[in-house]
Amino acid sequence: MMSVVVIGAGQAGLQTIMSLRQGGYEGDITLIGDEAYLPYQRPPLSKAYLSGKMERERLFLKPDDFYSDNNVTLKLETEVASIDAAAKTVELNNGETLAYEHAVIATGSRPRLLDVPGRDLPNIFDLRGMADIDAMQPHFESGKKLVVVGGGYIGLEAAAVASDMGMQVHVLEAASRLLARVAEPEISSFYTRLHKDHGVTLVTESQMTGFVGDGAVSGVEMADGSIIEADIVITGIGILPNVELAEAAGLQVDNGIIVNELGQTSDAAIFAAGDCTLHPNDLLGRTMRLESVPNAIEQGKAVASAICGAPKPYHQVPWFWSDQYDVKLQIAGVPIEIDNKVLRGDDASNSFAWFYFTGDKLTGVTAINRPAEFMAGRMLIEKSLKGEVTADPAKLADEDMKPKEWLA
Repeated sequence: MMSVVVIGAGQAGLQTIMSLRQGGYEGDITLIGDEAYLPYQRPPLSKAYLSGKMERERLFLKPDDFYSDNNVTLKLETEVASIDAAAKTVELNNGETLAYEHAVIATGSRPRLLDVPGRDLPNIFDLRGMADIDAMQPHFESGKKLVVVGGGYIGLEAAAVASDMGMQVHVLEAASRLLARVAEPEISSFYTRLHKDHGVTLVTESQMTGFVGDGAVSGVEMADGSIIEADIVITGIGILPNVELAEAAGLQVDNGIIVNELGQTSDAAIFAAGDCTLHPNDLLGRTMRLESVPNAIEQGKAVASAICGAPKPYHQVPWFWSDQYDVKLQIAGVPIEIDNKVLRGDDASNSFAWFYFTGDKLTGVTAINRPAEFMAGRMLIEKSLKGEVTADPAKLADEDMKPKEWLA
């Protein structure tokens, strides 16, 4: 019996299903999701959806009838208790057992919990799912005090929405600069300036010890004993891959479910895709775990291609984006060692791009309101890594040269 059971109703799970049907797969497909909703976009949650500019209906990736039209059995608000790899079955928390020919684990990731006193007080929120945003949205009112714990992209996006709504915003970051784990110092400096210009109070090297409040959170207690007042708190201190199900099934796991270039795990009948995977990238010459929509989509496609018997391996230049205020950040590449940096434009403005070299290879581009530079830069990184072209730093910096000319 041909059947695929997809565990996790997010971007990677849905893409796997779409690509299976597009690839001519005719077996049964079951999609299991622990939330009450059909697969939806997550990036707008901390931006357009939180601000009220995007209605809920626009979040959904496919309409209801897509699933019936494509003969997909939906099991929402359902959790998987275990996978029996030997028997090729999935047991649900309601006691039901599903047999599979192939299983796909697309369980994503979850927010890292901030384990401090007062963590369970009302009005302290994580930013992960639609329900989180629905719960915090009523508190987003002009004049209210928001404290964001964690100066990463998601926290800063929420801070930008709150600031635009007239809230008083503090961002607390334990590191010496914003975005310390994910961006170069010049990008941290830009976002520091951007948020300060919008009235946000930034506290780096911050040491918080807990939350205080009577009945609901009223403040964040710092190591020096001071209290930063808060009507609402958002914590965003990183995420953890959801690997427990895979680990319990005996699959190889290491900061993610270990998969090959087709998303296949250490069990040939089980695949995995999205945030929860640790996968090889031959272009970059290393394994990596990525938390991004493009990664979820492309891995979903690779998994489906393998199941359909027409394997198309996944090796691409990773890319990401972030929207804060009127600034669109686009990033391509994840360089580990940077030997040379080239600036195009004026980084005291809100429109510029940085290019990063490892040896003579272009390995990264970070573009601020420069979509053409991002697009051409992303393609140039791939060609540079493959040895097809040598990127010229002088041409990248030359504003008289159009980005598309770099590829000529």
